[in-house]
Amino acid sequence: MQGFDELDMKLLFELTKDGNISVPILSKKLGINPSVLYSRIKRLVRKKLIKKFTIEIDDSLLGIGVKASIGINRDPKFKIEIQKKLLEVDEVVSISEVTGRFDVMIQVYAQDLEELHTIVIEKIGKIEGIQNTETFVELQKTTKDPVYLTKNV
Repeated sequence: MQGFDELDMKLLFELTKDGNISVPILSKKLGINPSVLYSRIKRLVRKKLIKKFTIEIDDSLLGIGVKASIGINRDPKFKIEIQKKLLEVDEVVSISEVTGRFDVMIQVYAQDLEELHTIVIEKIGKIEGIQNTETFVELQKTTKDPVYLTKNV
């Protein structure tokens, strides 16, 4: 990692596990002086390696029962308009331009399959310039830490 040492990586690893951990507790856990840790964290933020501290939400408690990825093929002439219209759909949580069989992949959250169907048919499918879609419903999700976080820890 360019310009980042083993302590930086340990800090990142711990902060990804619990971004709310206090510096005193973190210093005990890592065996490093709290003032050193505080200045390291500030430096990582200043260098923009840490973009923000955030929370993880249990979406199911908010009524989100279905998460889906939708592959979209579009007419290139409508690229900007389609992007704008997709951003207006409340249930769309991310939009990625991709290579491969689709032009765009979007992530959608819905209450249930019926609502997902309505979103795909009524909101997304009717956007001018969208040629076709294919929906992939998430059945289960397993995540792991990126290797760069676990290499030196």
